[in-house]
Amino acid sequence: MMTLDETLGSVAERVAMAPPTDAEAAAAWSRVQLARHPQRPRTLDLVTRMFSEFTELAGDRLFRDDPALVGGPALLDGRPVMVIGHQKGNDTDSNIARNFGSAHPEGFRKAQRLMRLADKLGMPIVTFLDTAGAYPGPAAEERGQAEAIASSIKLMTGLRVPIVVCIIGEGGSGGALAIGVGDVVIALENAVYSVISPEGCAAILWRSPDEAKVAAAAMRMTAADQVTLGIVDEIVDEPGEGAHTDHDATARALKRAVVAALARAAREEPGELLVTRYARIRSIGAYRETAVDAARHRTEQNLRDRIGRILHLPGIGRRRWSDVWRGAGDDDGEAEGGA
Repeated sequence: MMTLDETLGSVAERVAMAPPTDAEAAAAWSRVQLARHPQRPRTLDLVTRMFSEFTELAGDRLFRDDPALVGGPALLDGRPVMVIGHQKGNDTDSNIARNFGSAHPEGFRKAQRLMRLADKLGMPIVTFLDTAGAYPGPAAEERGQAEAIASSIKLMTGLRVPIVVCIIGEGGSGGALAIGVGDVVIALENAVYSVISPEGCAAILWRSPDEAKVAAAAMRMTAADQVTLGIVDEIVDEPGEGAHTDHDATARALKRAVVAALARAAREEPGELLVTRYARIRSIGAYRETAVDAARHRTEQNLRDRIGRILHLPGIGRRRWSDVWRGAGDDDGEAEGGA
């Protein structure tokens, strides 16, 4: 079995086999800087321009409200939708109040409450991703941060209403994925989407945050890269030098893309929508199929069956006592026979 250092070393070697050029690293890093621009339009900046009669709903009905994640019903060209998004600030005080857009578990549970309400009322959902990641503090972990993110992702895969995801700034790690499962994913031109920040990636692989520019290019986190990878479906051009220069124009362009995406998704029946969403998710990523030994396949449960039985998913048979104590009866039988 490979040690952690050996695993990280092999990953770094694969990246080093085709390192990004200086121009590629500089271009990717400039996108990261624009995605983090302090005057970039935040979720509420866009919501007030794209929707009418937005009513913010607060609290998760379990612990408290989380100002880092906002949401509520609104009208999009006169049609009801549920809006959910991360909310950063535009200055030091507002960023502290919003926890820099990094949600606690109660934020994700509030989002789940709004998603269930939208599903019950048949309202399409529009989410806005703009976070460096979920809040990693001890208090958040004690209240079940990982569970809140995982249950939010699971919930979104089964909602029977259309979901349009908009990446408007940073789409960072599980904090973004928690409200990022959708039928259509739209990204602003200078938005980024990644499993970890460039600085964090550089610190792990190169043992130095100084390689953040190279990491940004190697992770292929820009909107254009994400389209190539099949993660993002559409890019919305930003005005001038970036969205921070004209919030109104950015909102108009993004609204056109959202309206068109919802119009396409609304033509599908709920059952068809779930099948299409599932197929979209399963098509993401590169993989290699290998032959499976027939005898081994018969005697060993695959990962899907094991997880399905734990979660009691439909179509997966319940675990039998003989599966838990495999071979125990045979051993006892042999012992009794010998006696």
